[in-house]
Amino acid sequence: MKVGTDGVLLGAWAAMEHPQNILDIGSGTGLVSLMLAQRFPKARIHGIEIEENAFLESQLNVENSPFAQRCHVEWTSLQDFESNQSFDLIVSNPPFFDWTHSDKTSRNLARQQSDLTFEELLFYSKKWMNEHAKLAYVIPYLTESKMLTIAESLDLYPEKITRVKGHAQADFKRSLLLLGQEKVASQVDELTIELERHVYSEAYIELTKAFYLKM
Repeated sequence: MKVGTDGVLLGAWAAMEHPQNILDIGSGTGLVSLMLAQRFPKARIHGIEIEENAFLESQLNVENSPFAQRCHVEWTSLQDFESNQSFDLIVSNPPFFDWTHSDKTSRNLARQQSDLTFEELLFYSKKWMNEHAKLAYVIPYLTESKMLTIAESLDLYPEKITRVKGHAQADFKRSLLLLGQEKVASQVDELTIELERHVYSEAYIELTKAFYLKM
């Protein structure tokens, strides 16, 4: 499975001061878990993945990484996940598909969450938060307001929102959300990935350069 930009963005962007226990929901190939292990050398990361082939690949990647002693991957759904601990930081690059302009219907917006709805993601994320925990997600920009409405109903509030576009003339494509359990003035900014094809913006380089061999 290829390395996706969404995962790179989330792994580089998700912010918290000195997390000790991190939960990666829908860990895929283990990319985000391994990035967080690199960023937070004292943290223990627990990834969960429902799809068997992705789980096996993430397990292999973790075992062959320098962070194998601090990363663990489990084959389970979020709904069935059990743990004897809570977490400081919970991250997720949840499953969704991209649509064309003609696909932007309520039916397709609902279809993209067939395996894990935003309601479930937020409800179970909150279940595993400790008192000072943060949640970090990357989602389609068009679903940002829906996600924030559901979050507020669960007393979860945005602390930072970064809206991402592929290039300067493009529409926003993704939203990076950092949620906490207290109402604060949220910081909102934008990130453009490329100035032109394969020419990355300074902001994107600064955010992700620690994770690329060539950047």
